[in-house]
Amino acid sequence: MTILTIVLIVFIALEHIYFLILEMFFWTKPKGIKAFGLKSKEFAQDSKVLAANQGLYNGFLAAGLLFSVILNDTTIAMFFVTCVIIAGVYGAFSTKQIKLFYVQAIPAILALISFYL
Repeated sequence: MTILTIVLIVFIALEHIYFLILEMFFWTKPKGIKAFGLKSKEFAQDSKVLAANQGLYNGFLAAGLLFSVILNDTTIAMFFVTCVIIAGVYGAFSTKQIKLFYVQAIPAILALISFYL
């Protein structure tokens, strides 16, 4: 993997660690409510178990990405980058929040492109 690819993968992994922290620990706090545009504190409280589960999955994505860098394994990296792209596209489509596409999918698309440069 090139330095550019590694930098992009580590950036994506750090984003997902941040998502994990927001979803698992700050979902019901003002920072989490604002970050995800939640309707109310009550909604955040009612959905916090689902958010924590979602955060855990983001942690698994981050772990896979970092694992691929440590092993310098392009196949594993491409798999997890593709998973992030799919999650970003689906998330943006299902929540109607295009920002999600830019924050999650675009860096992963750039990483995928960097594999071929």
